[in-house]
Amino acid sequence: MTVESPAPSPASPAPADRRSSRHQVVIIGSGFGGLWATEALAKAPVDVIMISGTSHHLFQPLLYQVATGVLSEGEVAPATREVLKKQPNATVLLGRVTEMNLDAKTVTSVSPVGTTVTPYDSLIVAAGAGQSYFGNDQFSEFAPGMKSIDDALELRGRIFGCFELAELSDDPAEREEWLTFVVVGAGPTGVEMAGQISELAHRALPREFRRIDTRKAKVILLDAAPAVLGAFGDKLSNAARKQLESMGVDVELNAKVVGVDNTGVDIVDADGNERRIRCRCKVWAAGVSASPLGKQLAEQSGAEMDRAGRVKVNPDLTLRGHPEVFVVGDMMALNNLPGVAQVAMQGGKYAAGQITRRLRGEPPGEPFKYLDKGSMATISRFHAVASVGKRIHLAGFFAWLMWLGVHVMYLIGFKNRLTTMLHWAVSFIFRGRSQRTTTRQQIVARTLMARLSATEEALKEAQENEDAIKPSATTASTASGGNSQSETVESDSVDQLSAAYGDKSAETDEATSLKQAPES
Repeated sequence: MTVESPAPSPASPAPADRRSSRHQVVIIGSGFGGLWATEALAKAPVDVIMISGTSHHLFQPLLYQVATGVLSEGEVAPATREVLKKQPNATVLLGRVTEMNLDAKTVTSVSPVGTTVTPYDSLIVAAGAGQSYFGNDQFSEFAPGMKSIDDALELRGRIFGCFELAELSDDPAEREEWLTFVVVGAGPTGVEMAGQISELAHRALPREFRRIDTRKAKVILLDAAPAVLGAFGDKLSNAARKQLESMGVDVELNAKVVGVDNTGVDIVDADGNERRIRCRCKVWAAGVSASPLGKQLAEQSGAEMDRAGRVKVNPDLTLRGHPEVFVVGDMMALNNLPGVAQVAMQGGKYAAGQITRRLRGEPPGEPFKYLDKGSMATISRFHAVASVGKRIHLAGFFAWLMWLGVHVMYLIGFKNRLTTMLHWAVSFIFRGRSQRTTTRQQIVARTLMARLSATEEALKEAQENEDAIKPSATTASTASGGNSQSETVESDSVDQLSAAYGDKSAETDEATSLKQAPES
């Protein structure tokens, strides 16, 4: 089914069979770049259509607090429609963008009910970035990233589940595996995650278990780089490492991860020594890759891409040869700008401003100039590092207060700000973690959905291979394949549940298959 999306008017949506005569701006993505661009066009004489694969705006810098039970998912991911409900010229469409046709000026998106083709006069592409495993995507099954609500909820289940299963184990070696947590990547996300897991083990959970001492949990922070928070400079990097180590976090640098499976992580040190850390919970916080939509833009426009898959744009954020197309946030490559929220926010506002100037008949403004408002990372309660400009470099309580104020300010909505501060009080002043509900489904759903998708693709490919299979055999194979698919998914679900909850027979098969995968 193909649907022509309606364009709204300030008063009410236009009928589905015709398009508004006003300038139509399509924005891909509901992240920082997309949302800030949409809000900046609130008073412009345009119709805005935001297309996103999720129904929420994700405040990604606080995602690790969802994973560690500090905040609920709703506090960091308000519904996009709710955020934009008072902006009558904005329409939100749910759909995963699969194609952009720069010549026809259309965007194609898919949803569970079909395909939607949306025309545009101006296009802002703010599709963000995903997790990069540096060519080892098989690692993702056992080491979830930190890029979505699904990731955070899965990690919450894995983290708290490990403590629960350690309580059940009578084998000291197995118990040690359950109580070992490995975080890969010593950037802001990895540092914040390692710090929060350590605080869980040492402050929040010790009184709740009877057979284990959660304070004996090992939290290991790995990175192939030589420094923690390398982008913050030597002074703050050393301060962050010192604070982590004082909390019991084992910081291991110049350590390259070359293998991940159910029961551990394989590492190669700088001297070439290979070793293995046995652990059940792994968190991947190393590396990002731009949305695959960037490749489409590059192929159709002739623009270049960098190693991370970002599209090289003009100084005004437009795409080469297509002044009506803007690329912002994690998808754009310009002047070595970092992939942080502020770049996306400022880029979205700038693109909206350029569109407004054009409609007014005004000349283009100045090239995009990023105003660096600084970088911050929290290490633990009451301790953070902050780098603002060339002169302000803080570590400790005052940096933490700065971090607190900035994050509260950028949260969407008064209600979210209030409940977030209440939960921070519970977690930071006291010892509680109010958001600890986990389910098995959270842990296994992502992997099983990926396996189901792969099985369906394999069946589809087999059915389309008419040269190799006769029509009658194809029918029989399809029927048989349907049963096989059901059996495979059912078997995989049992294996994944068993592996997630400690059945070593399931671990052995999956670990063996991963050892045959190429190393990075």
